[in-house]
Amino acid sequence: MSLQPSTSASQPLPKSSSPPPPPPTKPKVSTKFSDLLAFSGPAPERINGRLAMVGFVAALAVELSKGENVLAQISDGGVSWFLGTAAILTLASLVPLFKGITAESKSKGLMTSDAELWNGRFAMLGLVALAFTEFVKGGTLV
Repeated sequence: MSLQPSTSASQPLPKSSSPPPPPPTKPKVSTKFSDLLAFSGPAPERINGRLAMVGFVAALAVELSKGENVLAQISDGGVSWFLGTAAILTLASLVPLFKGITAESKSKGLMTSDAELWNGRFAMLGLVALAFTEFVKGGTLV
């Protein structure tokens, strides 16, 4: 029997290096036109909300400056203005979605994706409330 110290005790054991876990993969985002514009897709509510925000502010601005109610604004050529704005905002909203960029944000604060959705919802309600108030009142707000 040898009384020499064992070599394994004097040398540190090599650490077993396991490979790092793979980074979490993002779920695949569909860029198909039918998926983007589906009822539960990412585009319809966002586009409608953006149009409602622009329309609500524009309707109030024209009403305060010219004294025209919403129906008068539409009959005075508001439809062509709306169609042009709708086309531009729709295209601008769809381009990032076709590239696979999601509209949801993980950030906190005032300017988030969720805040945009809520502002759009309130703008939609605001347009309906404005038109209904003018109808009941029989004229403009002012």
